[in-house]
Amino acid sequence: MTNDQGRLPSPLHAIHHPLLDQYGVSLWCKRDDLIHPRLSGNKWRKLKYQLVQARAEGKRRLVSFGGAYSNHIHALAAAGRQSGLHTTGIIRGEPAAVSNPTLTDARSWGMELIFVDRQSYRRRQDPHWLAQFQGPDTLLIPEGGSAPLALPGVAELVDEMPFSPDLWVLPCASGGTLAGLVSGRREGQRILAIAVLKGADFIRDEVCRLHPAAALDPHWRIALDHHDGGYAKFSPALWHWVQQFSAETGLPLEPIYSGKAMWGLFRELAAGRIPRGSRIVFLHTGGLQGLAGLREQGRI
Repeated sequence: MTNDQGRLPSPLHAIHHPLLDQYGVSLWCKRDDLIHPRLSGNKWRKLKYQLVQARAEGKRRLVSFGGAYSNHIHALAAAGRQSGLHTTGIIRGEPAAVSNPTLTDARSWGMELIFVDRQSYRRRQDPHWLAQFQGPDTLLIPEGGSAPLALPGVAELVDEMPFSPDLWVLPCASGGTLAGLVSGRREGQRILAIAVLKGADFIRDEVCRLHPAAALDPHWRIALDHHDGGYAKFSPALWHWVQQFSAETGLPLEPIYSGKAMWGLFRELAAGRIPRGSRIVFLHTGGLQGLAGLREQGRI
């Protein structure tokens, strides 16, 4: 199905690569990046029921947070435009960043941008600081869209599968998509999340906060050693690997989320941490719009 509500179920593409044969595994990619041209990937799923909540409660404005190149901010602006809701983005950084492709799109879709310094941005969970952005007609959405209502939207992707994989693999940063997948996983399925930022130990606590049953579920783990320098950082070697992999497989990736997670998956395979014979589904969470910003910065 393709319409303003998104292309569902998202396509499932088989990935062919010589190393997969060497490691004795099969790999498919769940192409959530193709759900919607502007509101793609995990953002569509995470925002789905939060938009339902906004309409049910008569909210007229969505407020959320992100950096100057945030996929979440970009998606929220598109969602607001499509839903007829006003949006405000609290942006970490200087107003000069407004000229970048991500924020230019957001502004063109009607988002109000409020820039704050890093010290202020750290207070984004402080109720007293947040009060200035809230009102009776406002729905406050956490950074990355990782709220409890994000989980059912993500969990629905499990029901779209024509078979039950042995292992799900996905990138993770704020923990919302991972929590949703843990909440929806089927018996016999394991989950490997590749942390795309340094010092990501907090993600496990966030997943358990969003989905308390995850604390007693031994079938998921977070790999912490594939961040390649930290969030939004990547080495020339990783970017070369991503480009080569995309050329060989036809799967579009970027080096911040999807590419780093795929690179992490192959490092896990090389380390022997994934059993031979595994049927693996890689969740492509979108974020390809970020390539324009990386080009603007001269980083790719």
